[in-house]
Amino acid sequence: MSNWTTLTEFLLLGFSDTRELQILHVVIFLAAYLAALVGNLLVITVVTTDHHLHRPMYCFLANLSILDLGSISVIVPKSMANSLLNTRTISYAGCVSQVFLFFLFSEANLAFLTIMAYDRYVAICKPLHYEIIINRRACVQMAACAWAAGAIKSALHTGNTFSLPFCHSNIINQFFCEIPQLLKLSCSDTYRRELAALAFSVFLALGSFAFIVVSYVQIFTAVWSIPSEQGQQKAFSTCIPRLMVVSLLLSTAIIAYTKPISDSPSPLDLLAAVLYSVVPPLMNPVIYSMRNREIQAALRKLLHRLIHSKSNMSIFLS
Repeated sequence: MSNWTTLTEFLLLGFSDTRELQILHVVIFLAAYLAALVGNLLVITVVTTDHHLHRPMYCFLANLSILDLGSISVIVPKSMANSLLNTRTISYAGCVSQVFLFFLFSEANLAFLTIMAYDRYVAICKPLHYEIIINRRACVQMAACAWAAGAIKSALHTGNTFSLPFCHSNIINQFFCEIPQLLKLSCSDTYRRELAALAFSVFLALGSFAFIVVSYVQIFTAVWSIPSEQGQQKAFSTCIPRLMVVSLLLSTAIIAYTKPISDSPSPLDLLAAVLYSVVPPLMNPVIYSMRNREIQAALRKLLHRLIHSKSNMSIFLS
């Protein structure tokens, strides 16, 4: 492949050349994908159908679930299909789409995690001003800004990456189109422009993480001053898992996007990619939504309505 104009496809890294291990990879990814699909769809469904949940916090949770569904759907089905068909190819257009959509969903996801930390900070530390600060208009504006920021940054990175000529190879040592792996294939020195853009994104991600940590520290401080052991335990059980998920997402993503790219496939690179691309969409519904009592109550009501309507349908048909 001597020129980017003749490049029509890339070859992705498979998890194994052994058929049994390929099937195992499909089974594991399918289980993770279905779990993420069911969990996030349940959150979206209960938030949209229960009018008691039409509040800013649950609006943010529904958006987070949409983004999680999008990010895992962009990469996992293609990886499973390649293992089932015993192939490694992805088209040039497919690779462009994968990079753009994954970056869009991931960047907007981080923005919503930051917004949600701020939302909880205002709700707990400034409860009397919550409805003034986090009103419906502010909710819509913050959500729109998160999606717009994700789209702009994604377009920037995708445009920078695919404007480069690829002539070293068409083999990507990753199970999806990852920007650092694509930059390694470039034969132009202009790839440094995208490296600078990635460095700026890492800086912004660290800034978001610092904001999230400070928000939860403020929440801890506020709750700790209240002499309620139950309230303190609830705050810790809510905030600590959220910080762990955000830390896992950012640490593995930053490692993947900043460490030097090796010429040979690395199991650690695969593991890091799985940890920041597959695990968060699987864990976020549990950590952020399913442990919430109001969502649990709404989910029980939804299941009750479904069972009741199914029973009535059975009676009608009989």
